[in-house]
Amino acid sequence: MVDLINIAMALATIAFGAFGLVAPSYTARVLDLEFGASDMGKSELRASAGGLFVALGIGAIVIGAPLAYAMVGLAYLGAAIGRLTANIIDDLPQPKGWTFFAFEAVFAAWLIGANLL
Repeated sequence: MVDLINIAMALATIAFGAFGLVAPSYTARVLDLEFGASDMGKSELRASAGGLFVALGIGAIVIGAPLAYAMVGLAYLGAAIGRLTANIIDDLPQPKGWTFFAFEAVFAAWLIGANLL
């Protein structure tokens, strides 16, 4: 059961990353981001919200070891910490801010807890 949930979370990670990679304008709208005068904003989304998560998900599936899935969990933990900080300090639109935090925290908790602890 752990293996199936790990793979499902890795596939979800790949799918969400694919949006950032191939549809940065859509991803920007979902995240309430605006692009500037150059295409660097799109480049950043393709890299940090796209290709990074696609590679993490594929890497975890290909490697298949619990530690690989735990590393994906650590990436989600970092995202959750950043999102929690933003929810507390910044004026995020709600419930979007807490919803994104919950998603990241649940993925982090499972992937770290089931594979590292």
